[in-house]
Amino acid sequence: MIAASPEPRWFKSSYSGGSGTECVECAYIPHGALIRDSKYADGPTLDVRLSSWRLFIGSVRHGSQSSS
Repeated sequence: MIAASPEPRWFKSSYSGGSGTECVECAYIPHGALIRDSKYADGPTLDVRLSSWRLFIGSVRHGSQSSS
């Protein structure tokens, strides 16, 4: 019998606004991260691969901006 995987542990992004209208939540999963709008917890999520997540986080930390 295969054990059910645990539910993702969601946390609010430290970059979310304080007014409660701009909250983004993230959850780490084995192959990357999930991202959702906290106002719609049962709504769609983005599934981001680990390599892309690391690149995104690195860009946020260093203030990088896309040239496009």
